[in-house]
Amino acid sequence: MIHLGNLSPNKGANRQRKRLGRGPGTGHGKTAGRGHKGFKSRSGSGIKPGFEGGQMPLQRRVPKRGFTNINTVKFSIVSLAQLDKLDAGTEVTVEVLVEKGIARKGLPVKILANGEITQAVTVTVDKVSAGAKAKIEAAGGSVAAAA
Repeated sequence: MIHLGNLSPNKGANRQRKRLGRGPGTGHGKTAGRGHKGFKSRSGSGIKPGFEGGQMPLQRRVPKRGFTNINTVKFSIVSLAQLDKLDAGTEVTVEVLVEKGIARKGLPVKILANGEITQAVTVTVDKVSAGAKAKIEAAGGSVAAAA
C-alpha cells in the first residue's frame, strides 16, 4: 500500500546533476563546459534585465516628466451625497464612515461639496471644504474640528 512515507519517483525520472569542474576524466573539467575566454565564460556574466544588445534601452528612451511629491497626503474623499444617506442627527466621525464603508480605513477623511445634503448632521473629520461646510450648516448641521 502506498503512503507518504514510501513514495518514490518513477524509474528514470530523476537524473543526477551535471558536476562541472571535477577533473579531466569527467569530460567537464578545466573550463567546465564554458569554453575558452569570452563574455559567457566569466563569472558574473549574463545579460542584465533591460539590456537590449547595446541599443538604447526602453527605460532610457522614454521621456520623463514631472516628479512625485513624497510628502503628499492622500485623503479618503467623501461627498455630501454620501452623507445624505446617513440618518438625520448622526454624529459623523471617521470611525462611523469607515464602519459604513464610505471612507477607507487608515486614511484621513475630507468632505467635498459634491451633491446636496438635506439632513442635519454633526461632522467631525480631518478636513471639510468651504463649500461643504456652508451646505452642511445651511441644512441645520454643524462642522467641528477633528481632535
